[in-house]
Order: sequence, then structure tokens, then C-alpha cells
Amino acid sequence: MTAFDYKKEYKEFYLPPRKPQIVEVPELNFLAVRGMGDPNEEEGDYKAAIGLLYSIAYTIKMSKMGKHRIEGYFDYVVPPLEGFWWQDGVQGVDYTRKDQFQWISLIRLPEFVTREEFDWAIQEASVKKQMDFSKVEFFTYHEGLCVQCMHIGPYDNEPVTVREMERYAKEQGYELDFSDQRYHHEIYLSDVRKCKPENLKTVIRQPIK
Repeated sequence: MTAFDYKKEYKEFYLPPRKPQIVEVPELNFLAVRGMGDPNEEEGDYKAAIGLLYSIAYTIKMSKMGKHRIEGYFDYVVPPLEGFWWQDGVQGVDYTRKDQFQWISLIRLPEFVTREEFDWAIQEASVKKQMDFSKVEFFTYHEGLCVQCMHIGPYDNEPVTVREMERYAKEQGYELDFSDQRYHHEIYLSDVRKCKPENLKTVIRQPIK
């Protein structure tokens, strides 16, 4: 059987068109790591967070190869990396002040992963890898009403796409709804290590009301 691929099964959330659209995102569970600072910093907290997330994500995915059996398990493709981004005193994000970013880095969890199975995965990875995974959280989030768009190109060119999204939302009768619980959201569909900057695919979401 083909592994379940969230990107293909939920195209409305992972493969939107290049023109802005309105979407209602349901409550989902994630692996999450929180941090601050420039995501491009070598040996920085952001790159360390990504390593922690993928270690736990693959511990869960590969549980089928060991003795531990997760009730309801089905084979799946690990969903793409995501990120919530914000800065104090800024409506949305300011791409020129990356050192002031606060972020929550995320990977979606399959529906069969309970808090108990999450706790098992943390313990399993800690023992096998002899690493501290205490920064990884089981994170439940209901994103709700958003405007979203597929951005193709370098991350630093995202403001152009964001302006188009905000203009479209306003034309549809909505306004931006950033708060300490609603964030600028990005989903990374390309491997930045293998993809040319001009070909990077990133889903961008902004909260609206």
C-alpha cells in the first residue's frame, strides 16, 4: 500500500494556488519547538529545533519496525516542516529584522498520535540518541480563518506575496487578525538544501476575521 501523504490528501491546506484564497483550518496536533532569533544563523536555535522535530517525527513513523505498537497506526509520509513567526510590536512580520523573530517550529502529527504515544516517542528517542528532547511539545492548535497563497521563490521575496494576500482579504471583506495566539504561518514544501531559491515552494497563511 502507498503511504498516506497529507500533502496530497489535504491539498486545500498544502497545495493552494498561487492566487490568494480564504481557508478555514481545523484543530490539528503538532510536534513543536519554540525559540527566538535569526533562522539563518549557523549552529543557531532554529536549525537545532528542526533536528529535534525530525528525530521525534521519524521515531513515531518508524515505530512499525520495533516492538512498540501504536494503536491505529498507518504508514504515512512525514508532513512538511511548518513555522509560526512573529515579532514584538509588529503586525505580521518584518523580514528586515530576522534577529528579532520569535517562532514555533512544527511538524503535523498523524491522528493516531496521542499524548501518551508522544511521551513514548520522546523517551524512545532520548534513550536511543542520548539527547535531550525536553524542548519538544505536543502542541494542539486551531488556526481557524485565514488567507493563504502558494509563494514560489526566495523567502526574502515573500513580502510581495503577503501584500497580494492582504489586498485580496480586504477586497473580500476581511481584515488581518494577528494576536498573541494567531501568527504569520509558513509551510515549507521544498528542501532548501537541494532546491534553487527561485524554485522554493512555501505556503503562506495570515490570520483574518
